[in-house]
Amino acid sequence: MGLDDKIKNTAEDVSGKAKEATGKATGDERLEAEGKGEQTRASLKKAGENVKDAFK
Repeated sequence: MGLDDKIKNTAEDVSGKAKEATGKATGDERLEAEGKGEQTRASLKKAGENVKDAFK
């Protein structure tokens, strides 16, 4: 996995955590769900990159 990909995935994960926390604090279920979705996407991307790295 390239360094750029790691940085982007980490940024997406952190952004998702912030949105989820903000959504919980304000009672905004949509924002909370959006944050969880971003975290899931970041995790899936990281897993996909790890698979690619394993086959190199």
